[in-house]
Amino acid sequence: MSYHNPFTPPRKSATFDDYTLAEIRRAAATGIYDIRGAGTKRKVPHFDDLLFLGASISRYPLEGYREKCDTSVVLGTRFAKKPIYLKTPITIAGMSFGALSGNAKEALGRGATLAGTSTTTGDGGMTDEERGHSQTLVYQYLPSRYGMNPKDLRRADAIEVVVGQGAKPGGGGMLLGQKISDRVANMRNLPKGIDQRSACRHPDWTGPDDLEIKILELREITDWEKPIYVKVGGARPYYDTALAVKAGADVVVLDGMQGGTAATQDVFIENVGMPTLACIRPAVQALQDLGMHRKVQLIISGGIRSGADVAKALALGADAVAIGTAALVAIGDNDPKWEEEYQKLGTTAGAYDDWHEGKDPAGITTQDPELAARLDPVAAGRRLANYLKVMTLEAQTIARACGKNKLTNLEPEDLCALTMEAAAMAQVPLAGTSWYPGKGAF
Repeated sequence: MSYHNPFTPPRKSATFDDYTLAEIRRAAATGIYDIRGAGTKRKVPHFDDLLFLGASISRYPLEGYREKCDTSVVLGTRFAKKPIYLKTPITIAGMSFGALSGNAKEALGRGATLAGTSTTTGDGGMTDEERGHSQTLVYQYLPSRYGMNPKDLRRADAIEVVVGQGAKPGGGGMLLGQKISDRVANMRNLPKGIDQRSACRHPDWTGPDDLEIKILELREITDWEKPIYVKVGGARPYYDTALAVKAGADVVVLDGMQGGTAATQDVFIENVGMPTLACIRPAVQALQDLGMHRKVQLIISGGIRSGADVAKALALGADAVAIGTAALVAIGDNDPKWEEEYQKLGTTAGAYDDWHEGKDPAGITTQDPELAARLDPVAAGRRLANYLKVMTLEAQTIARACGKNKLTNLEPEDLCALTMEAAAMAQVPLAGTSWYPGKGAF
Protein backbone atom coordinates (compact mmCIF):
# COMPACT_ATOMS: atom_id res chain seq x y z
CA MET A 1 0.00 0.00 0.00
CA SER A 2 1.49 3.36 -1.06
CA TYR A 3 1.28 6.53 0.93
CA HIS A 4 1.61 10.06 -0.44
CA ASN A 5 2.92 12.63 1.98
CA PRO A 6 0.58 15.64 1.62
CA PHE A 7 3.36 17.94 2.85
CA THR A 8 5.70 16.97 -0.02
CA PRO A 9 4.91 18.50 -3.44
CA PRO A 10 5.09 16.26 -6.51
CA ARG A 11 8.65 15.97 -7.76
CA LYS A 12 9.49 16.21 -11.47
CA SER A 13 12.48 14.56 -13.07
CA ALA A 14 15.54 16.63 -13.94
CA THR A 15 16.23 14.24 -16.81
CA PHE A 16 12.66 14.11 -18.12
CA ASP A 17 11.78 17.77 -17.62
CA ASP A 18 8.73 19.46 -19.19
CA TYR A 19 10.58 20.40 -22.39
CA THR A 20 11.93 16.88 -22.86
CA LEU A 21 8.51 15.33 -22.27
CA ALA A 22 6.96 17.74 -24.79
CA GLU A 23 9.62 16.87 -27.38
CA ILE A 24 9.00 13.15 -26.94
CA ARG A 25 5.28 13.71 -27.49
CA ARG A 26 5.90 15.93 -30.52
CA ALA A 27 8.23 13.34 -32.10
CA ALA A 28 5.74 10.57 -31.41
CA ALA A 29 2.91 12.57 -32.97
CA THR A 30 4.72 13.82 -36.08
CA GLY A 31 7.50 11.35 -36.87
CA ILE A 32 9.89 14.18 -37.87
CA TYR A 33 12.74 15.90 -36.09
CA ASP A 34 12.50 19.51 -35.00
CA ILE A 35 14.02 22.20 -37.21
CA ARG A 36 14.75 25.69 -35.95
CA GLY A 37 17.09 28.60 -36.31
CA ALA A 38 19.27 30.62 -33.91
CA GLY A 39 21.96 29.00 -31.75
CA THR A 40 22.18 26.73 -28.75
CA LYS A 41 19.85 27.54 -25.87
CA ARG A 42 21.60 25.41 -23.29
CA LYS A 43 23.88 27.17 -20.82
CA VAL A 44 27.58 26.59 -21.49
CA PRO A 45 30.73 28.28 -20.14
CA HIS A 46 31.02 31.62 -21.87
CA PHE A 47 32.74 35.00 -21.70
CA ASP A 48 30.61 35.95 -18.68
CA ASP A 49 32.74 33.49 -16.70
CA LEU A 50 35.85 35.65 -17.22
CA LEU A 51 36.80 38.96 -15.61
CA PHE A 52 39.46 41.52 -16.46
CA LEU A 53 42.13 42.51 -13.96
CA GLY A 54 42.25 46.28 -14.33
CA ALA A 55 45.27 48.37 -13.47
CA SER A 56 46.05 49.61 -9.95
CA ILE A 57 49.57 49.95 -8.48
CA SER A 58 51.16 47.04 -10.36
CA ARG A 59 49.77 48.14 -13.72
CA TYR A 60 49.58 51.57 -15.35
CA PRO A 61 46.21 52.48 -16.93
CA LEU A 62 45.62 54.85 -19.80
CA GLU A 63 43.77 58.06 -19.07
CA GLY A 64 40.12 57.91 -20.12
CA TYR A 65 39.51 59.04 -23.67
CA ARG A 66 42.56 61.31 -23.69
CA GLU A 67 45.10 58.61 -24.50
CA LYS A 68 44.76 56.72 -27.74
CA CYS A 69 43.63 53.11 -27.88
CA ASP A 70 43.82 51.77 -31.43
CA THR A 71 40.92 49.56 -32.55
CA SER A 72 41.94 48.96 -36.16
CA VAL A 73 42.85 45.59 -37.59
CA VAL A 74 44.32 44.43 -40.90
CA LEU A 75 43.21 41.05 -42.22
CA GLY A 76 44.92 39.02 -44.91
CA THR A 77 48.52 40.16 -44.60
CA ARG A 78 50.04 36.75 -45.30
CA PHE A 79 49.65 36.41 -49.08
CA ALA A 80 47.01 38.81 -50.36
CA LYS A 81 48.10 41.82 -52.42
CA LYS A 82 45.18 43.82 -50.99
CA PRO A 83 44.67 43.04 -47.30
CA ILE A 84 41.54 44.39 -45.63
CA TYR A 85 41.78 47.36 -43.27
CA LEU A 86 38.98 47.70 -40.70
CA LYS A 87 38.41 50.49 -38.19
CA THR A 88 36.99 48.06 -35.64
CA PRO A 89 37.72 44.36 -35.05
CA ILE A 90 34.00 43.56 -35.02
CA THR A 91 32.82 42.15 -38.37
CA ILE A 92 29.46 40.88 -39.63
CA ALA A 93 29.25 37.12 -40.10
CA GLY A 94 27.88 35.36 -43.17
CA MET A 95 24.08 35.27 -43.41
CA SER A 96 22.58 34.50 -46.77
CA PHE A 97 20.08 36.27 -48.96
CA GLY A 98 17.40 33.62 -48.80
CA ALA A 99 17.70 33.10 -45.09
CA LEU A 100 17.44 36.91 -44.76
CA SER A 101 15.41 39.38 -46.78
CA GLY A 102 17.01 41.72 -49.29
CA ASN A 103 16.31 44.67 -46.99
CA ALA A 104 18.05 42.92 -44.10
CA LYS A 105 21.13 42.22 -46.21
CA GLU A 106 21.18 45.85 -47.33
CA ALA A 107 20.88 47.03 -43.72
CA LEU A 108 23.84 44.88 -42.69
CA GLY A 109 25.92 46.35 -45.50
CA ARG A 110 24.95 49.90 -44.65
CA GLY A 111 25.66 49.45 -40.94
CA ALA A 112 29.01 47.78 -41.47
CA THR A 113 30.09 50.51 -43.88
CA LEU A 114 29.13 53.30 -41.45
CA ALA A 115 31.16 51.56 -38.74
CA GLY A 116 34.16 50.95 -41.00
CA THR A 117 34.01 47.17 -40.95
CA SER A 118 33.13 44.27 -43.25
CA THR A 119 30.05 42.18 -43.88
CA THR A 120 29.77 38.72 -45.42
CA THR A 121 27.49 37.27 -48.10
CA GLY A 122 26.54 33.88 -46.68
CA ASP A 123 25.23 30.99 -48.76
CA GLY A 124 23.29 31.82 -51.89
CA GLY A 125 25.43 34.34 -53.73
CA MET A 126 25.99 38.09 -53.84
CA THR A 127 23.18 40.60 -54.33
CA ASP A 128 23.70 43.95 -56.00
CA GLU A 129 22.18 45.74 -53.00
CA GLU A 130 24.63 44.07 -50.64
CA ARG A 131 27.64 44.77 -52.84
CA GLY A 132 26.48 48.32 -53.46
CA HIS A 133 26.10 49.18 -49.78
CA SER A 134 29.09 47.25 -48.38
CA GLN A 135 32.38 49.07 -48.50
CA THR A 136 34.12 45.82 -47.58
CA LEU A 137 32.38 42.59 -48.54
CA VAL A 138 33.57 39.03 -47.88
CA TYR A 139 32.23 36.42 -50.30
CA GLN A 140 31.46 33.03 -48.82
CA TYR A 141 32.45 30.01 -50.91
CA LEU A 142 30.37 27.11 -49.61
CA PRO A 143 29.93 23.42 -50.44
CA SER A 144 26.61 24.20 -52.14
CA ARG A 145 28.26 26.62 -54.60
CA TYR A 146 24.90 28.44 -54.78
CA GLY A 147 25.26 31.63 -56.76
CA MET A 148 29.01 31.15 -57.17
CA ASN A 149 30.59 32.69 -60.27
CA PRO A 150 34.02 34.13 -61.14
CA LYS A 151 32.62 37.63 -61.60
CA ASP A 152 31.42 37.84 -58.00
CA LEU A 153 34.62 36.31 -56.69
CA ARG A 154 36.46 39.21 -58.29
CA ARG A 155 33.90 41.78 -57.05
CA ALA A 156 34.45 40.71 -53.45
CA ASP A 157 37.11 42.15 -51.15
CA ALA A 158 37.90 38.77 -49.59
CA ILE A 159 36.81 35.14 -50.02
CA GLU A 160 35.77 32.89 -47.14
CA VAL A 161 35.95 29.15 -47.81
CA VAL A 162 33.36 27.66 -45.47
CA VAL A 163 34.23 24.20 -44.19
CA GLY A 164 31.97 24.24 -41.14
CA GLN A 165 29.65 26.34 -39.01
CA GLY A 166 29.51 26.46 -35.22
CA ALA A 167 25.83 25.58 -34.91
CA LYS A 168 26.26 22.48 -37.08
CA PRO A 169 29.89 21.38 -37.64
CA GLY A 170 29.75 18.42 -39.99
CA GLY A 171 26.26 19.28 -41.21
CA GLY A 172 24.87 21.11 -44.22
CA GLY A 173 22.41 23.97 -44.37
CA MET A 174 18.69 24.09 -44.99
CA LEU A 175 16.40 26.52 -46.81
CA LEU A 176 12.81 25.41 -46.86
CA GLY A 177 10.58 25.89 -49.88
CA GLN A 178 8.48 28.70 -48.42
CA LYS A 179 11.55 30.97 -48.56
CA ILE A 180 12.65 30.03 -52.08
CA SER A 181 11.12 32.88 -54.03
CA ASP A 182 11.60 33.52 -57.74
CA ARG A 183 14.70 35.59 -57.07
CA VAL A 184 16.23 33.12 -54.58
CA ALA A 185 15.49 30.25 -56.96
CA ASN A 186 17.14 32.09 -59.84
CA MET A 187 20.25 32.97 -57.82
CA ARG A 188 20.68 29.41 -56.55
CA ASN A 189 19.53 27.65 -59.72
CA LEU A 190 16.82 25.85 -57.76
CA PRO A 191 13.12 25.16 -58.37
CA LYS A 192 10.87 27.68 -56.68
CA GLY A 193 9.11 26.57 -53.50
CA ILE A 194 11.03 23.29 -53.08
CA ASP A 195 12.99 22.52 -49.91
CA GLN A 196 16.74 22.83 -50.37
CA ARG A 197 19.52 21.23 -48.37
CA SER A 198 23.11 22.35 -48.79
CA ALA A 199 25.88 19.75 -48.86
CA CYS A 200 27.94 19.19 -45.71
CA ARG A 201 31.23 19.00 -47.61
CA HIS A 202 32.74 20.50 -50.73
CA PRO A 203 32.25 18.38 -53.88
CA ASP A 204 35.79 18.70 -55.22
CA TRP A 205 38.01 18.04 -52.23
CA THR A 206 38.10 15.61 -49.33
CA GLY A 207 40.92 16.88 -47.14
CA PRO A 208 43.65 19.43 -46.47
CA ASP A 209 45.63 18.67 -49.64
CA ASP A 210 42.60 19.36 -51.80
CA LEU A 211 41.86 22.49 -49.77
CA GLU A 212 45.34 23.77 -50.60
CA ILE A 213 44.62 23.24 -54.31
CA LYS A 214 41.26 25.02 -54.00
CA ILE A 215 42.84 28.02 -52.26
CA LEU A 216 45.43 28.27 -55.03
CA GLU A 217 42.65 28.19 -57.64
CA LEU A 218 40.84 31.02 -55.87
CA ARG A 219 44.05 33.04 -55.69
CA GLU A 220 44.69 32.56 -59.39
CA ILE A 221 41.18 33.60 -60.41
CA THR A 222 41.45 36.76 -58.28
CA ASP A 223 45.06 37.55 -59.23
CA TRP A 224 46.26 36.96 -55.64
CA GLU A 225 44.56 40.21 -54.58
CA LYS A 226 41.92 38.91 -52.18
CA PRO A 227 42.57 37.55 -48.68
CA ILE A 228 41.42 33.95 -48.41
CA TYR A 229 39.64 33.01 -45.18
CA VAL A 230 38.89 29.45 -44.07
CA LYS A 231 35.92 29.06 -41.73
CA VAL A 232 35.59 26.04 -39.45
CA GLY A 233 33.05 25.05 -36.85
CA GLY A 234 34.34 24.62 -33.31
CA ALA A 235 35.03 20.90 -32.99
CA ARG A 236 38.78 20.19 -33.18
CA PRO A 237 40.14 23.74 -33.23
CA TYR A 238 43.84 22.93 -32.82
CA TYR A 239 44.06 20.57 -35.78
CA ASP A 240 41.58 22.41 -37.99
CA THR A 241 43.41 25.70 -37.48
CA ALA A 242 46.80 24.10 -38.15
CA LEU A 243 45.55 22.41 -41.33
CA ALA A 244 43.90 25.61 -42.58
CA VAL A 245 47.19 27.47 -42.10
CA LYS A 246 49.16 24.75 -43.88
CA ALA A 247 46.66 24.84 -46.75
CA GLY A 248 47.51 28.51 -47.27
CA ALA A 249 44.79 30.49 -45.48
CA ASP A 250 45.37 34.17 -44.77
CA VAL A 251 42.69 34.20 -42.07
CA VAL A 252 41.05 31.46 -39.97
CA VAL A 253 37.45 31.99 -38.86
CA LEU A 254 36.48 29.82 -35.90
CA ASP A 255 32.78 29.54 -35.01
CA GLY A 256 31.72 28.17 -31.60
CA MET A 257 28.46 26.36 -30.89
CA GLN A 258 26.72 29.54 -29.70
CA GLY A 259 26.84 30.69 -33.30
CA GLY A 260 23.42 30.83 -34.93
CA THR A 261 22.00 29.22 -38.03
CA ALA A 262 18.98 29.95 -40.19
CA ALA A 263 17.69 26.38 -39.97
CA THR A 264 18.96 22.98 -38.94
CA GLN A 265 18.01 20.11 -36.67
CA ASP A 266 17.58 21.11 -33.02
CA VAL A 267 19.57 18.02 -32.04
CA PHE A 268 22.53 19.44 -33.98
CA ILE A 269 22.34 22.88 -32.41
CA GLU A 270 22.20 21.54 -28.87
CA ASN A 271 24.52 18.53 -29.03
CA VAL A 272 27.26 19.04 -31.63
CA GLY A 273 30.30 21.29 -31.36
CA MET A 274 32.12 23.07 -28.56
CA PRO A 275 31.50 26.31 -26.66
CA THR A 276 33.20 29.33 -28.20
CA LEU A 277 35.24 29.83 -25.05
CA ALA A 278 36.72 26.34 -25.39
CA CYS A 279 37.78 26.92 -29.01
CA ILE A 280 39.98 29.98 -28.78
CA ARG A 281 43.04 28.86 -26.85
CA PRO A 282 43.64 25.63 -28.86
CA ALA A 283 43.43 27.62 -32.10
CA VAL A 284 45.85 30.23 -30.79
CA GLN A 285 48.18 27.45 -29.63
CA ALA A 286 48.17 25.97 -33.13
CA LEU A 287 49.11 29.35 -34.61
CA GLN A 288 51.86 29.81 -32.04
CA ASP A 289 53.25 26.31 -32.63
CA LEU A 290 53.47 27.10 -36.34
CA GLY A 291 55.02 30.54 -35.71
CA MET A 292 51.99 32.15 -37.38
CA HIS A 293 50.16 33.91 -34.55
CA ARG A 294 49.27 37.45 -35.75
CA LYS A 295 50.67 36.53 -39.19
CA VAL A 296 47.58 34.49 -39.95
CA GLN A 297 44.68 36.35 -38.39
CA LEU A 298 42.10 34.59 -36.21
CA ILE A 299 38.44 35.67 -36.20
CA ILE A 300 36.21 34.27 -33.45
CA SER A 301 32.42 34.05 -33.70
CA GLY A 302 29.60 32.48 -31.76
CA GLY A 303 27.72 34.33 -29.03
CA ILE A 304 29.53 37.68 -29.15
CA ARG A 305 27.19 40.26 -27.60
CA SER A 306 29.11 43.17 -26.06
CA GLY A 307 32.37 45.07 -26.05
CA ALA A 308 33.41 42.99 -23.04
CA ASP A 309 33.01 39.80 -25.10
CA VAL A 310 35.08 41.39 -27.86
CA ALA A 311 37.85 42.38 -25.44
CA LYS A 312 37.92 38.91 -23.87
CA ALA A 313 38.16 37.16 -27.24
CA LEU A 314 41.03 39.43 -28.23
CA ALA A 315 42.76 38.95 -24.87
CA LEU A 316 42.68 35.19 -25.46
CA GLY A 317 44.51 35.69 -28.76
CA ALA A 318 41.97 36.49 -31.47
CA ASP A 319 42.53 39.34 -33.93
CA ALA A 320 38.85 40.08 -34.57
CA VAL A 321 35.35 38.76 -33.94
CA ALA A 322 32.25 38.26 -36.06
CA ILE A 323 28.65 38.77 -34.97
CA GLY A 324 25.49 37.36 -36.53
CA THR A 325 22.58 36.96 -34.12
CA ALA A 326 23.49 40.17 -32.28
CA ALA A 327 23.55 42.06 -35.58
CA LEU A 328 20.05 40.82 -36.41
CA VAL A 329 18.80 41.94 -33.01
CA ALA A 330 20.39 45.35 -33.59
CA ILE A 331 18.52 45.84 -36.86
CA GLY A 332 15.21 44.75 -35.33
CA ASP A 333 14.96 40.98 -34.94
CA ASN A 334 12.77 39.74 -32.05
CA ASP A 335 11.68 43.31 -31.31
CA PRO A 336 8.97 43.44 -28.60
CA LYS A 337 6.99 45.90 -30.73
CA TRP A 338 5.90 42.87 -32.78
CA GLU A 339 4.94 40.87 -29.68
CA GLU A 340 1.30 40.44 -30.66
CA GLU A 341 2.30 38.92 -33.99
CA TYR A 342 4.97 36.73 -32.40
CA GLN A 343 2.30 35.35 -30.08
CA LYS A 344 0.07 34.55 -33.06
CA LEU A 345 2.98 32.40 -34.31
CA GLY A 346 3.02 30.57 -30.98
CA THR A 347 6.12 32.24 -29.60
CA THR A 348 7.29 35.48 -28.01
CA ALA A 349 9.79 38.23 -28.73
CA GLY A 350 13.21 37.06 -27.64
CA ALA A 351 12.39 33.40 -28.28
CA TYR A 352 11.36 33.46 -31.94
CA ASP A 353 13.56 30.99 -33.81
CA ASP A 354 11.32 29.61 -36.58
CA TRP A 355 13.27 31.59 -39.15
CA HIS A 356 12.89 28.82 -41.72
CA GLU A 357 9.13 29.36 -41.91
CA GLY A 358 9.56 32.79 -43.51
CA LYS A 359 6.91 34.48 -41.34
CA ASP A 360 9.16 36.85 -39.38
CA PRO A 361 7.04 39.86 -38.30
CA ALA A 362 10.17 42.03 -38.23
CA GLY A 363 10.76 41.47 -41.96
CA ILE A 364 14.28 40.11 -41.46
CA THR A 365 14.22 36.31 -41.88
CA THR A 366 11.59 36.23 -44.61
CA GLN A 367 11.06 36.44 -48.36
CA ASP A 368 7.47 37.65 -48.02
CA PRO A 369 7.41 41.06 -49.81
CA GLU A 370 4.91 42.59 -47.39
CA LEU A 371 6.81 41.49 -44.29
CA ALA A 372 10.21 42.42 -45.77
CA ALA A 373 8.93 45.93 -46.52
CA ARG A 374 8.51 46.51 -42.78
CA LEU A 375 12.30 46.80 -42.40
CA ASP A 376 13.71 50.17 -43.40
CA PRO A 377 17.30 49.33 -44.43
CA VAL A 378 18.53 52.89 -43.90
CA ALA A 379 17.21 53.18 -40.33
CA ALA A 380 18.21 49.59 -39.55
CA GLY A 381 21.70 50.24 -40.88
CA ARG A 382 22.06 53.22 -38.55
CA ARG A 383 21.00 51.08 -35.58
CA LEU A 384 23.62 48.48 -36.46
CA ALA A 385 26.29 51.18 -36.80
CA ASN A 386 25.32 52.57 -33.38
CA TYR A 387 25.59 49.11 -31.84
CA LEU A 388 29.01 48.49 -33.40
CA LYS A 389 30.18 51.90 -32.15
CA VAL A 390 29.09 51.13 -28.60
CA MET A 391 30.76 47.70 -28.64
CA THR A 392 34.00 49.24 -29.88
CA LEU A 393 33.92 51.96 -27.20
CA GLU A 394 33.26 49.35 -24.51
CA ALA A 395 36.22 47.26 -25.64
CA GLN A 396 38.41 50.38 -25.70
CA THR A 397 37.36 51.29 -22.17
CA ILE A 398 38.45 47.87 -20.91
CA ALA A 399 41.71 47.94 -22.84
CA ARG A 400 42.62 51.36 -21.41
CA ALA A 401 41.82 50.12 -17.91
CA CYS A 402 44.33 47.33 -18.51
CA GLY A 403 46.95 49.81 -19.74
CA LYS A 404 46.76 48.83 -23.40
CA ASN A 405 46.97 51.32 -26.29
CA LYS A 406 45.71 48.78 -28.84
CA LEU A 407 42.90 46.26 -28.47
CA THR A 408 45.01 43.36 -29.72
CA ASN A 409 47.59 44.10 -27.02
CA LEU A 410 45.20 42.59 -24.49
CA GLU A 411 46.50 39.21 -23.31
CA PRO A 412 45.51 36.22 -21.15
CA GLU A 413 47.48 37.72 -18.25
CA ASP A 414 44.77 40.43 -18.09
CA LEU A 415 42.08 37.85 -17.25
CA CYS A 416 40.91 35.61 -14.45
CA ALA A 417 38.13 33.02 -14.37
CA LEU A 418 35.15 32.62 -12.05
CA THR A 419 34.66 28.89 -12.56
CA MET A 420 36.88 25.84 -12.90
CA GLU A 421 35.40 25.12 -16.32
CA ALA A 422 36.13 28.58 -17.68
CA ALA A 423 39.62 28.54 -16.18
CA ALA A 424 40.37 25.24 -17.91
CA MET A 425 38.92 26.31 -21.27
CA ALA A 426 40.48 29.78 -21.37
CA GLN A 427 43.68 28.66 -19.64
CA VAL A 428 43.62 31.66 -17.32
CA PRO A 429 43.89 31.50 -13.51
CA LEU A 430 40.93 30.87 -11.29
CA ALA A 431 40.18 34.17 -9.54
CA GLY A 432 42.33 34.63 -6.45
CA THR A 433 44.85 31.99 -7.54
CA SER A 434 47.65 31.60 -10.04
CA TRP A 435 46.34 28.19 -11.13
CA TYR A 436 44.02 26.73 -13.72
CA PRO A 437 43.13 23.05 -14.31
CA GLY A 438 45.92 21.32 -16.14
CA LYS A 439 48.61 23.78 -15.08
CA GLY A 440 49.91 21.91 -12.06
CA ALA A 441 50.15 22.85 -8.39
CA PHE A 442 48.67 26.05 -6.93
